[in-house]
Amino acid sequence: MKITMSMVEKGLLHSEKLYQYVLETSVYPREPEPLKELRAMNADHPSGLMATAPDAAQLISMLLNLLNAKRTIEIGVLTGYSLLLTALNIPDDGKIIAIDRDREAYEYGLPVIKRAGVDHKITFVESDALTALDHLLEDSSNMESVDYAFVDADKVSYKEYHEKLLQLIKVGGIIVYDNTLLGGSVVMPEESVTGWMKPARQSTIEFNAFLASDDRVHISHVPVGDGITICKRLK
Repeated sequence: MKITMSMVEKGLLHSEKLYQYVLETSVYPREPEPLKELRAMNADHPSGLMATAPDAAQLISMLLNLLNAKRTIEIGVLTGYSLLLTALNIPDDGKIIAIDRDREAYEYGLPVIKRAGVDHKITFVESDALTALDHLLEDSSNMESVDYAFVDADKVSYKEYHEKLLQLIKVGGIIVYDNTLLGGSVVMPEESVTGWMKPARQSTIEFNAFLASDDRVHISHVPVGDGITICKRLK
């Protein structure tokens, strides 16, 4: 069976009716208006399908509040749906370092972020993530200073992001990795996956196995959206 974009759109439930039930009953009624607006805009953006799924966003919102997160990092911004989600859930003096090479995509959603009154919390860094993380690590005051990080970027680099983020995240802090089930491709035969998803699939399989054996973190692999893995730093 070949993976199709329509499968990703339905979420991992692979039942459009059931997924819509979850969204319409529990997710959309609680989704803040700025997020609704940006989600609607994403429907007209060529890469909008890559944005964080709203059901995953609802879970992340709860995590941010349980954690009382204040200082955060976002690796992979796109149009800013997950970024806006984070900004809405941290205090007014909270800070987000948002890293992405595509400023144009970020600026697509920036008017919504500004209307929501949370743009002052965001420092956008136009850079590849590994370089930006290395710059943060050069400053010793950044070590173990971050409460929460969200990663939705190049799947091939997830392990490298993980090693650097573990130096920046506090003990007890959380890292969330998006797309860790990658449209269900992780359990499909390799020959059924084509194009850009082939290397991403293999990297995701390897990363998931790596996290399962990493005793520095407590993990929960959750089948919402396109799969998210929640990592709590233990040591």
